[in-house]
Amino acid sequence: MFKFQKLDRFLKLTGNIYPNLVKVFLTNMWYDDENLYSQVKRIDIAINEEVWLSVTGLRNEGATVSRGNTSELGNFNKVQFYKSCLRNQESSSRTFNAGVLAATPRILAYIVIWVLTPRGFNHATLTDEDLIIMYCLMNKIKVNCVNVIREHLFKVGKKLEYRIPYVILLLQFIGYFEIDVESEVVEEIKVLNQT
Repeated sequence: MFKFQKLDRFLKLTGNIYPNLVKVFLTNMWYDDENLYSQVKRIDIAINEEVWLSVTGLRNEGATVSRGNTSELGNFNKVQFYKSCLRNQESSSRTFNAGVLAATPRILAYIVIWVLTPRGFNHATLTDEDLIIMYCLMNKIKVNCVNVIREHLFKVGKKLEYRIPYVILLLQFIGYFEIDVESEVVEEIKVLNQT
């Protein structure tokens, strides 16, 4: 599923965290239809398709999907799709709860919720956007993941109630533009069970 979407490289990004640089990046961030922009340490950052491809392996192509925009998905029905993912097909859940899904859809749901469109609250309930992305992943419909990440980053990057999403990705962009991190406060990532 992830290789088809070219998400495998994005999902494997690693690195140390420089919290102050991430906050500066988000504070100065804006975007247009094509690119994401920011400024860190007086260095202008323009994240275009070439940068996305170099850092993440993702291209700005595929279906542009979001809540209310399912025209590229044909006969997508969120209720029918959700019911098809349930562990117990006879269940009559009133909410779109990830905990009652069969194993594969449940794992996929948590990857979507925690990694692709991370949020700081209610990780148990699937949003319309979560269901649409899951539907695309499970049905091999190419999603414009650059657009999903860019839109989500901009949506939550300006709101204090959300956890800061895509920290490692933002730092990879900062590294791509060779911004000096020598004197910055660093939070090292410790790898557990590395094999």
